[in-house]
Amino acid sequence: MVWSFPVGTIAGTVVKLHVTFVLFLVWIAGATWRSGGFEAALATTVFVVLLFACVLAHEFGHILAARRYGIRTPSVILSPIGGIASLERIPDDPRQELVVALAGPAVNVVIAAVLFLVLGATLDTANFVEIENPGLSLVARLAAVNVILVVFNLIPAFPMDGGRVLRALMAMRMPHARATAIAGRIGQAAAVVFAIVGLFWNPILLVIAVFVYLAASAEVEQSAMKGAADDTSVAAAMVSVVETLPPSATLDDAVECLIRTSQKEFPVVDGAGHPRGLVTRDALIPALRHGTPTSPVLDVMTRDIPEIRADAPLSEGMGLLASSRAPALFVLDGTGRLVGLLTRENLAEVMMVRQARPDWPLHDPRRQGPWRDHTYG
Repeated sequence: MVWSFPVGTIAGTVVKLHVTFVLFLVWIAGATWRSGGFEAALATTVFVVLLFACVLAHEFGHILAARRYGIRTPSVILSPIGGIASLERIPDDPRQELVVALAGPAVNVVIAAVLFLVLGATLDTANFVEIENPGLSLVARLAAVNVILVVFNLIPAFPMDGGRVLRALMAMRMPHARATAIAGRIGQAAAVVFAIVGLFWNPILLVIAVFVYLAASAEVEQSAMKGAADDTSVAAAMVSVVETLPPSATLDDAVECLIRTSQKEFPVVDGAGHPRGLVTRDALIPALRHGTPTSPVLDVMTRDIPEIRADAPLSEGMGLLASSRAPALFVLDGTGRLVGLLTRENLAEVMMVRQARPDWPLHDPRRQGPWRDHTYG
């Protein structure tokens, strides 16, 4: 996420703060100082910091539970509306998703139990109604806020934890895409309710409503795309007519291919058809300012481009393209020879076709004779 910066690493996950979180903290401290003085500002700032420490612990509940199933989390971001853990993927098994979804609220239950049973916090209505009052007990307010976090997160509105729990339970009895669609619609309806309540009670609910609505819509769309790709191979979606460059090619050769074709990525392929790297338009144009027409393309090509078999499921290619953030994937046959490219552009076109007409046949070039590819020179 843009406008965020790292502040440390916990258990292999980078913890980042969003700039708006810092601004929010400064605004809270300043507003409290004007109304109640330095001590009130200090107490409120400490409370907000501890509150977000509880939110961070909540996110690490999800992170550690997901790690149990081999899912890494490169980073987690704290923002004024909560924490965002960037899980590599959501577990495909509904039972695993259920565990991951419940792990976050479970952490808040443990924190609240410790505050109530060990540190002597009391379950007083005032702690919930006047939770922002710096004159109340800090321990009691923290206990109350953890109870609120549990209740709020378990609202069955996707993509909150309760919505993910609902989807996991439904996915045990119906297709995952349908369960996501139902949970997403419930999440969108909840967002409308949040917005209406926010207009009359707390403006922060308006921000949460926008986040919930957009996140629910994005999750439903992503799930639909994945469902459309489950029964499609990479070969059926890849660009199979590809201009390639030999390792001996120059910048002048690459420019000629760029002008002569509509491609934006040009694989560098050796004599055996094995890919060596990828020359992208974004790398080629800056290189022209500093290089000469005879400069080798090997100096500007991107190495370590992910590879995938042509007979792999398209959903696997989608996941690899998203996680690697590479400009394209090399699609290989059984001998490691390049037979196509999978790019975000042609992937989006395939998804548009499948969403418009799920029954529309996608032709697999493996059933149309030999692979078609073009090599420069």
